[in-house]
Amino acid sequence: MNISKRINKIPPYLFFEISKKIKKAQAEGRDIVDFGIGDPDIPTPEFIVDSLIEESKNPINHRYPDSDGMPALREAIASWYDRRFNVKLDPSTEVISLIGAKEGVGHAAFAFLDPGDIALVPDPHYPVYSRGTWFAGADCHFMPLLEANNFLPDLSSIPKDIINKSKVMWLNYPNNPTGAVADEHFYNEAIEFGINNDIIILHDAAYSEITFDGYKAPSILEFPNAKDISIEFHSLSKAYNMTGWRVGSVVGNKDLISALTTIKSNLDSGLPQAIQHMGIAALNSDDSVVSENIEIYKTRRDRLISALELFGLEVSSPKAGLYLWIKVPSDHDSSSFTEFLLEKLDIVVTPGNGFGDSGEGYIRISLTTPDSDIEKAIERLESVNLNI
Repeated sequence: MNISKRINKIPPYLFFEISKKIKKAQAEGRDIVDFGIGDPDIPTPEFIVDSLIEESKNPINHRYPDSDGMPALREAIASWYDRRFNVKLDPSTEVISLIGAKEGVGHAAFAFLDPGDIALVPDPHYPVYSRGTWFAGADCHFMPLLEANNFLPDLSSIPKDIINKSKVMWLNYPNNPTGAVADEHFYNEAIEFGINNDIIILHDAAYSEITFDGYKAPSILEFPNAKDISIEFHSLSKAYNMTGWRVGSVVGNKDLISALTTIKSNLDSGLPQAIQHMGIAALNSDDSVVSENIEIYKTRRDRLISALELFGLEVSSPKAGLYLWIKVPSDHDSSSFTEFLLEKLDIVVTPGNGFGDSGEGYIRISLTTPDSDIEKAIERLESVNLNI
């Protein structure tokens, strides 16, 4: 049988491969500690689940949902943006719901890129930015995120011929996997770059609500002229422990939202309405759930950093996000250290080079691991010589 040539161009999805390794090891009877995938171990709050139970009984929610989302959900998203970022959005033209942010990120390439176009993609990056680009028949120009530049792309180093062929630029702050954050100067620079070069900015803000030590992450739409050139992807997965329910959104420039809606309306039937009511319940609640989550993740962050530094590993303390970005020992690369931790200690981490070439020399550890497993992993690390 012949299959699409594009399938052969797309590498296996990183987290799917990690899940397979975990299942294989567990089938062998091994006690695996999983720091690989950023999937909150904290349950969805009861009041959000209760809204699903109640709304699932209403026959109106048993029918096909509209692709762009119920007006009530879009209004809740717009109201949340107003409260959280002081960003005004028209829920009828500047907001749509997504079946998780990943769905919208993947569809974006089909809305904005043609074969031969270029997407400017951070390196390292959430893999869907590049995979979506390749599925659409376009090409990636990778922008290295280096520690020396605070894991921000150097826009001035992008060659002019690349800029001329570029249609979109992906940004993601707070950043996955590095944990970096961007300041006002960078956002203004990026917006000016996008406007001057007619390059759409696609900002992934999925981690904006998990912040530490008094830091508050901005929306790109807070900054002047951003809505002229930008849309922003968001998700309830991390802040409200709702990864399994797939509630996301994209907001911003109405023409870009309209184009993405065209893709969505032709390829999916939208988020089930009973689940949309969960999103409404979450967005209309106070910040107490988010604050409680942040305290849990901060405690885990500090505990892990303290222990890892005692072993001689180099790790910075992130201001936001669910991950630690850790340099591997000098006698390892990303893959070999990941393999060492799995085979010798039954600890799963994500190799930095799985996010792109510039991730080589790092591993990523998720903070969504139960406290008991964190202590178990630390005990296992104490039992070996890392040769650092």
